[in-house]
This record gives sequence, structure tokens and C-alpha cells, in this order.
Amino acid sequence: MLRFGDRWVWDSWTADDGDRYHLFFLQAPRTPSHPDARHFQVSIGHAFSHDLYTWEEMPTALRPASSPRWDDYTTWTGSVVQSPDGRWLMFYTGTSRAEDGLVQRIGAAISVDLLTWQRLDMPPIEADPTWYERLDPLSWPDEAWRDPYVLPDPHGDGWHMLITARANIGPPDRRGVVGHARSSDLLTWEVQPPLTQPGTFGHLEVPQVVDMDGHPLLVFSCHAAQMPPEHRAGVGSRGIWSVRGPSLLGPFDTSTASVFDHTSLYAGRVIKDRAGTWILLGFRYDEDDTFIGEIPDPIPINEVDGRIEAHGLNRSHSR
Repeated sequence: MLRFGDRWVWDSWTADDGDRYHLFFLQAPRTPSHPDARHFQVSIGHAFSHDLYTWEEMPTALRPASSPRWDDYTTWTGSVVQSPDGRWLMFYTGTSRAEDGLVQRIGAAISVDLLTWQRLDMPPIEADPTWYERLDPLSWPDEAWRDPYVLPDPHGDGWHMLITARANIGPPDRRGVVGHARSSDLLTWEVQPPLTQPGTFGHLEVPQVVDMDGHPLLVFSCHAAQMPPEHRAGVGSRGIWSVRGPSLLGPFDTSTASVFDHTSLYAGRVIKDRAGTWILLGFRYDEDDTFIGEIPDPIPINEVDGRIEAHGLNRSHSR
């Protein structure tokens, strides 16, 4: 378990250098105020492990930039990939104080050792109004364009980025989509149409695609409060969802997605360890919907007809 007495931890993502697993995570002080305040006191923490169970904390990886800048208020969820030249790139979400943290953009930092990170001087990636909703407080409280997940093209043709985004059409509580951008070099990105259609979720947070034993799978999270009422039955307060598609780039029909049974967890990441075991990492809420702010031990999982299922379950992860 990853837990600190003085800090909340929540969304996380990993990198594997061949010797150690590196875990990057959102962190904020445990203050007496409501836990939701953590989103605007945030930095990106870092720990490493040899087994994904016992973690050693490292120095903070990234903090909000000095003002004025597009990411001078928050640095939120992202992903890490290794570039062809061996360096590591962290793509992350940022917001600015000038916009009260309401407009989300995506940028990148670079490292040679996964320890020290330097922001790249590249224009942040922004939502394209051709397909995506821009800031409209009457529709949604912020401009959703976050949680970048970057993967190499399955056929070797550059890179793809999945993004938590919202379509610019449809009822407000049904506009959630997986946004998409594409790059040939990890530096210049072109926004593309979404990989899903709106209709079932207000947003699809922390999206990830993974090939689980020959089955392309989209994994994402959503709170029941951000879903249309007719889709909330049996979900509880939140869920980690999964659905198969014909390829890692979909298309994915999220109306057929299945929720992971253990809804105490959120922002799930599916990882294949070096022994070939599929596991899921997420952060935890309590049974009464109280935010806990810790990352429990990974849960071994398998996939059945697009549904993620746990095996060897630790009782601490159950609903």
C-alpha cells in the first residue's frame, strides 16, 4: 500500500525501466478542509518498487510552474513513455491561475532517468472545437481535456494520445468521450475525432487501452453522479469500466461497458508485470463514500468478454 500520513494520494501511472517499477501519482497535503480541495494544492509524486507492493518514495517529480504560464495552477494526471532515443516523456494535465483552473491543457516534461524532469518548450495540446466541448459553465463546470494516455501506434506509425474529453453535441450529462490526438515524433500533436461516441457518461476519466491476451480493451472511470440516471443502476457511487474493441484505437461502444465489481477503487490502471500477471492499481474510497487517499496493493485480474474480473482478491479491496 502507498499511504502517507501528511498527504493524500490518488490518480497514478507507471513506467518500467527494466529494473524498477516507477509510480507517479497525484499528491496534496492532508488538510482539515474537504478532500476535494486537494485538486488545487497538487503536485506529482514519485515512488519506485521492485515488486509493485513495497514502495520507496523519491523526490517530487513535477509541480505547478511559476506564473504566468498555462500550467501555473495545477499539474494533474498523465502518463510516461520512453522515446526512441531512450529518454522518458511525461505527458500531464495543467491549468492556469489566470483561468481559475477551468481550462485544461496537456503538456510534457522530459527526463533521462525518471527522477529529474524538465518541461518541454512545446505548445500545450488543446481541445479542438471541431469535435470537442470548450468551456461552457451552463453545460459542464470546466473544459475537460485531461488524463493523457500515450501509446505507440500498433503498426509503428507514430504515437497516439487518449484524452478525457467531452463532445460538443448532445445532452450535457451524456457528452463524455475518449478524445484522440496523434503525433509522429511525440512533440507535435494533431487533434483527431474521438474514439468513442457520446451517450452514456458525462466524462470518461483516466482512459487507457491495453491488449489483454489478444483482446483490445478500453479501461476508464466515472462517478455515478456524472452518468445519466438510467445508467446508474448497480454502479454504486463510482466505477472502473472496461469494454472490448476491434483494435487498440477502437472504435469502442461505451454503452456496452462493464463495471469492475470492486467500486471502492477509482482511476484504475491495468498493468502486466514481468511475470506475465495482469494487475489493477487504483486509489480507494471507503464503503461510506469517504475519500481515503491511498493506493492499495495491486489486484490480480483477468478479462472475460470485455469485463475485468479480480482473482486472489484481498479483502481490503472489496466493496
